[in-house]
Parts: sequence; C-alpha cells; structure tokens
Amino acid sequence: MSLDLWANPRGVAGTDEAGRGCLAGPVVAAAVILPLNFRNDVLNDSKKLTAVQRSNLYDLLYREAVYIGVGWATAEEIGRINILQASFTAMHRALDALQAPFCKIAVDGNRFKPYGQKDYECVVKGDGVVMEIAAASIIAKVYRDRWMQKLHQQHPEYGWDQNKGYPTALHREAIRTFGPTAEHRRGFRLLQGQLDFK
Repeated sequence: MSLDLWANPRGVAGTDEAGRGCLAGPVVAAAVILPLNFRNDVLNDSKKLTAVQRSNLYDLLYREAVYIGVGWATAEEIGRINILQASFTAMHRALDALQAPFCKIAVDGNRFKPYGQKDYECVVKGDGVVMEIAAASIIAKVYRDRWMQKLHQQHPEYGWDQNKGYPTALHREAIRTFGPTAEHRRGFRLLQGQLDFK
C-alpha cells in the first residue's frame, strides 16, 4: 500500500489529522516515518478499522516505526484561526516533534501549508493508499480518542467517552442543557438552528 515515489532511504514522513469535524476537543495530527520494508496487512485508513484494530496497530507502530511525532491545536486555537489552519498547525507541530531527518512529506487530503523547504505531496484519501499516512491516521485517531476519554472525566455529562466530541444528538442535547465548556469550539455551530458560538 505504498507509492513508489516515496521509496527513499532518507525517509518519508506521512501526516494526517483526527477530529476536524468535532464540536469539542483539540484537532490532533501525527507524523510517522516507517522502516523502508515495513509491511502490515491490516494497516489502513483508521476509519475503516475497529477500535481494537486501531489500538493494536497503535501499539505496533510505536514498537516498529522509525519515528513518530504528535501535535495538536486546542479548541481555543481552532476558534481563533479556524479549523483548516488549526489542522495545518497540528501537522506542523507533529512534524516538529519527529526530531528526525526526512526528505519528503506525504499529506492526507488536497491542501497543505508548506513546511519549511520540505518537498510534499497531497494525496486525496491517502490514508487508504500510502502506508505512512495510514499509520499517521491511526496514531492521531487513537491519541485523540484517549485524550477525549480523559476530558470525559472532567465533563461526563457530554458523553465524550462515547462520541469523542463529535456532533451526536446526545452531545448536542447536553450542550443545550448544560451549555458549552472551554473545550467546545468557538465558531462552530453547536446547536441546530443556533448562531455560531462566540
């Protein structure tokens, strides 16, 4: 599942994010450099895997990847600079966290903000095509889900242990009943028919 153009001995960093469509919590990105001959038949877009598969791959990647970096942008930052720019910021922070040399960046999606002078290529649905991006999607997803589990302990009424901050009916009803928290994203439409939360 890897594109030939990324087969470079100096390393390719795949990057992806999780949580763009949530009403609460950070957007989290990961950057991953895999060994040149890495293969795994289960590795795929994190959305196509079960929670157990993601968790198992998360542990495996932390054992076998050459380097892993994680970065995020907070709900406050998302409200200040918008979700697209916050996603780029999270990806750049994940790349910063690699603290390792690499020659190219493989990015999931069709847009990216240049990272210094590094070459990069955007790959639409890349988490199902490029192993490095698939690995990054799993790291970002599992890391963010576990973070939302921790936030759930502070705000159990919103059900973040189940919805992870996504706009489910129960999440919206909790916002209607209890109001938004500091973890909710300003500028997002938290309730149907309501003006954006400022």
